[in-house]
Amino acid sequence: MIYINARFLTQSITGVQRYSLEISLQLKKLLPEVRFVTPHNIVQHEAAAALGAEVIGSRTGHAWEQIDLPLFLKKNGSPLLVNLANTAPLFYRNKISTLHDIAFERFPENFSWKFRLAYQLATPRTIKSSLKVITVSEFSKGEICDIYKTPPSKVVVVPNAVSELFQPQPQEAHEPYLLAVSSLNQQKNFHGLIGAFSLLKQNSHKLYIVGSLNKNFADPGLVEKIESDSRIKLLGRVSDEQLIGYYSGAAAFIYPSFYEGFGIPPLEAQACDCPVIVANAASLPEVCGDSALYCSPYDINDIAAKIEQLISNPALAQSLKEKGRANVARFSWETSANGVLQVIREFQ
Repeated sequence: MIYINARFLTQSITGVQRYSLEISLQLKKLLPEVRFVTPHNIVQHEAAAALGAEVIGSRTGHAWEQIDLPLFLKKNGSPLLVNLANTAPLFYRNKISTLHDIAFERFPENFSWKFRLAYQLATPRTIKSSLKVITVSEFSKGEICDIYKTPPSKVVVVPNAVSELFQPQPQEAHEPYLLAVSSLNQQKNFHGLIGAFSLLKQNSHKLYIVGSLNKNFADPGLVEKIESDSRIKLLGRVSDEQLIGYYSGAAAFIYPSFYEGFGIPPLEAQACDCPVIVANAASLPEVCGDSALYCSPYDINDIAAKIEQLISNPALAQSLKEKGRANVARFSWETSANGVLQVIREFQ
């Protein structure tokens, strides 16, 4: 028997939870004996039903993961446990664990001291006590090996992909706009994007931002710039269906992030036939190859110049759309799940 730690079913969908769910859905098809266990406070009910997830224990959160889950496993013969969402029971050794990135080490200012301390203490223990560690890019593998002095042979790269839901959708004619998608924290470099957009001497394109804005967390100057520019629309969280519509109708998708372990949104945009501009930083050149227009995340003039270049050059936009389709085809959840399965087979 193989168990999947499905605590991710109790969390809202971001990139980590998306990866965990998509890999799990594929593993359910590929590995009939796999079982999914979760705390009772499920928020992804449809996904839990699709996986046939079993509620165990009485606790929730980290307490469930560190107490209820290992106790359950030990009572059931200490089977192999696969963890897909950055955390794992620290003192259970028959496990494979996934670390998506170590942004808390590189951008500590984005995290509360409690979160940062907890992860800085837990992550080395997770790596040491795991049979293998999975991560989502060669960039993240390098980060893990460098920071935690981990042998490269212990870390396996299994990349993200894009859901088949993400396909171009016909859109009614409306105002031209640029699109950005992410949480508004410092690592994502929205202050750079807003600064670059303010440099553009044009009124033809709006800037739509999909993502939640926590005014207690975001840079007050960034909030003021967003609220004072009538060309910027902050859309908050949206459904996948709405997001596909926004990708499909955008003149360009812009992702000037300083740090990404992988970065799913550029692939989602490409899957919807939207040309992308991304930062020439972290994993993004690895993920996007020659299919994107690159900017320096540290230079708002360069970000602005690349936006101007793309929206004024239809031939370039069309070329990036075509290259984007080819790039997306390099990734699939089935292939990635087979990568996880290969790791599992090593320890069965």
